[in-house]
Amino acid sequence: MMKYSKIFQYAYLVFAVLFIYDGITKWGNGTNGAYISLGLAALAIFMYFFRRRFSDKFEKRDNSK
Repeated sequence: MMKYSKIFQYAYLVFAVLFIYDGITKWGNGTNGAYISLGLAALAIFMYFFRRRFSDKFEKRDNSK
């Protein structure tokens, strides 16, 4: 179960990189969609750290039993 959790954690980072790339290319074209892409990238990065912290807490709780 935890193996899938680790895969999804890194998927958030992959999506963050894709959204950052999308935001930069939209910013160069002068469209306002760049803000949405960069906001989603920030959300993906936040979710990565949130899930990693939650996973670490869950793992420590299981090891202490």
